[in-house]
Amino acid sequence: MYTASFEYRRANSVDEALHWLAADPENSKILAGGHSLLPLMKLMLAEPQILIDIGRIRSLQGILVEDNWLRIGAYTTYAEIINNEEIARFCPLLAQVAATIGDVQVRNRGTIGGSLCHADPQADMPAAALALDAEVVIESPRGQRVEPVNGFFQAPFMTSLAADEILTAIRIPKIPAPVLSTYVKRSHPASGYPIIGVALWVRMDGGVIRQCHLAITGIAMLPFRAFKVEEYLQGRTLDPETIARVSSLAEEDGILEEDEDGYKSHLLRVYVERAFWQLVPSVKDE
Repeated sequence: MYTASFEYRRANSVDEALHWLAADPENSKILAGGHSLLPLMKLMLAEPQILIDIGRIRSLQGILVEDNWLRIGAYTTYAEIINNEEIARFCPLLAQVAATIGDVQVRNRGTIGGSLCHADPQADMPAAALALDAEVVIESPRGQRVEPVNGFFQAPFMTSLAADEILTAIRIPKIPAPVLSTYVKRSHPASGYPIIGVALWVRMDGGVIRQCHLAITGIAMLPFRAFKVEEYLQGRTLDPETIARVSSLAEEDGILEEDEDGYKSHLLRVYVERAFWQLVPSVKDE
């Protein structure tokens, strides 16, 4: 299957990419790993006249520690995230999520920035970004702005990114050890995308929950944080009664459309419970 004709440009800097993008923002697209954009082009669902390849811009690659933050270049691949020591130390949940995405080829080429910008409601990485309180760094001819990822996703396949803006980095606050985290998902048998994905991290102190972040993707129109669950868990122990309660509370944070038979609600309860139960053995070992 062939795409419509387009002009290919390889940018050597963010400024050069922004210059080309600003010249014709409505007809230009940024090309990162290409795993989302190129299939859409082959299906004629996207027909950009200009493709701006940012794959050779070194400032968009790599992971840096900055004070209390990890700065991840938008072009950083899933494989780099999985194998990075700083990620493993300060936000292991991100590596746990990245390790479940696609296959080896996808993880070697797919990028964190590309995933967030594509805003597929059934993607894995938005759940990690939400659970980790990530911020996106966005640049345009008007300068730089930083936005919490919680407001970045606005609708399926739609973000707050303007036509002449480029996402250049993701910033994640460091989570000092010890922290317990997991990512549990039910994958679609054909695509591997999550029918539901549950990203969870918990900080315990003496068997009591002091902090908890829970984000869910795949099952609703947008990935979402389960704030009611997080609030309920403050100061509680992770016992069967608590886990049963939070699984039902999670439904109150997400809008599950087209769920007349209750299948999505059931799936949500089951996978939230599974995520918490995965942490129980680690809690007992503390």
